[in-house]
Amino acid sequence: MIGEDWSDPGFSLPPLAPHTGPFPRADFLAAWWGAAAGDDDELLVVSDGDGLLPAMSNGQVIGFVGHEDLTDYHSPLGRVSTDLVGALAAARPGAAFRFDSLPREAAEPLVAALGPVATGLAMQQHEVAAVLELPASFDAYLGSLGKKERHETRRKRRRFGAEIGEPRLDRAADGSAVARFCAMHRLAGGRKGHFMTSGMEAFFMALHEQTGAVIDMLSGEDGVPVAAAFGFEDEDGYYLYNSAYDPEASHASPGVVLVSMLIERAIEAEKRVFDFLKGDETYKFRLGAAPRPLYEVTGCFA
Repeated sequence: MIGEDWSDPGFSLPPLAPHTGPFPRADFLAAWWGAAAGDDDELLVVSDGDGLLPAMSNGQVIGFVGHEDLTDYHSPLGRVSTDLVGALAAARPGAAFRFDSLPREAAEPLVAALGPVATGLAMQQHEVAAVLELPASFDAYLGSLGKKERHETRRKRRRFGAEIGEPRLDRAADGSAVARFCAMHRLAGGRKGHFMTSGMEAFFMALHEQTGAVIDMLSGEDGVPVAAAFGFEDEDGYYLYNSAYDPEASHASPGVVLVSMLIERAIEAEKRVFDFLKGDETYKFRLGAAPRPLYEVTGCFA
């Protein structure tokens, strides 16, 4: 019931929480494990045929595979039951656990399942994602924004066209796009620029190769990219995982233009949601997103 197999058929079960993108799936978690797991980390894939919990232990605390800074959503797959989490409790009696980044649809059933086998059980909000419900047309989307934000979105697109050229959004399919995205990311100042280490670039490459992550490049008439987005798509939504822009083009607001064009294309593709993922940055909500609370579940196994 507890193993270390990324090919466990339980990974094909639907996540308890809807609209969680690739994050609870084996491809994403295996990419994270290969790039970021520590020497003391132990993989604990708990599966009973009806449900799966992708867990790990760092020797002190049990939690989900995938650090919360890089994994925007966590969710058990299939049906979470006391028998499922009880197998983990029996294997690690007395161990502390912290299951983070859970939408309510996953957090509440997990708490119910843990109740009989845990002590000090608690559930509290610790993060927020920002999710935009998409209308049927881009005009309808613009109409849903406040007057100021609608005006600014249109104005910045016009300015981009005047200073760089009519904006183009092209999807890059080859692996070299990851290197180009990472190089642009490093142009940022401060913490953002230092984030993209060689190890992190290897992680993004693994995501591109293993999960089908997509890279979209924004350019003007000369075709030279000035902004880029690294994201994921499924049938229902687009998930904006990371983005970057060339600081030398900052006068033309390439970041705003990039996001507005990504939203427009998601609407044209009949997606239901555009997910900005974790973080409560103001611009997400100015662009129409609503907060999606994320919870952590903590306690100890009895």
